[in-house]
Amino acid sequence: MTDVPMRTAGVDLAAESKGTALATIEWGSGGARLVQLSLDVEDAEITEAAAGITRIGIDCAFGWPDEFVSFIADHANLAAQQRPDGRMQWRRTLAYRETDRWIREKIGRWPLSVSTDRIGLTAMRCAGLLGGLAASGLLVDRSGRTGVVVEVYPGATLRTWEWEVRGYRADPQVRRALVQRMQRDAPWLALGPHAQLMVESTDAFDAVVAALAARAAALGRYDPPPAEHQARAEREGWIVLPSCSLADLRPAQT
Repeated sequence: MTDVPMRTAGVDLAAESKGTALATIEWGSGGARLVQLSLDVEDAEITEAAAGITRIGIDCAFGWPDEFVSFIADHANLAAQQRPDGRMQWRRTLAYRETDRWIREKIGRWPLSVSTDRIGLTAMRCAGLLGGLAASGLLVDRSGRTGVVVEVYPGATLRTWEWEVRGYRADPQVRRALVQRMQRDAPWLALGPHAQLMVESTDAFDAVVAALAARAAALGRYDPPPAEHQARAEREGWIVLPSCSLADLRPAQT
């Protein structure tokens, strides 16, 4: 396969602009360069950046479990018979999407539940952002098979690469070690002056990892939704988990 120049972006999304980071990586002959890393990013800036991007990875759930959506609609219909199961096994079907169950099998950990955790507030913002991206003329496919946006999970990406990530979100020294490993494993990736911000801010660090996962999506180096789950993934979203190492993302020499 002949590599072509591209730009990928990553967004560590929060419920508000505070805590939201945007990273852009430019991929050229034999290498890549982190050209932008911004904090406190508004939706408009993300939409503007996406216009010139091959893939943009967003760290946020793109939708809610089908079963949860149906339950909420049924629960609101007072004319219907109300017989929710209520037991734990039933509640888990409402709490987790199909992609969450798939991630659990891959890395042995559950993602946060978009139905029952505070990340639901961020997912509401994400729904608006995806709508804005679509309104700007970009193709938005929540399953990630086509279009510009892909759902990513930086922590799972790092675990797939078998990096030691315990405490990285809270401890700058852990992030410093991860940035040093990134520079060691991918000397062709120029982080430049942004490396220090990746140490100082977990949001900035995750945005860069999200942009790397978006590169894997652009190359097709991930497992797409199985055919039997495609329609569900188009509603619920599907997490792109790279099926390759960081080193494998390096562009070919031309």
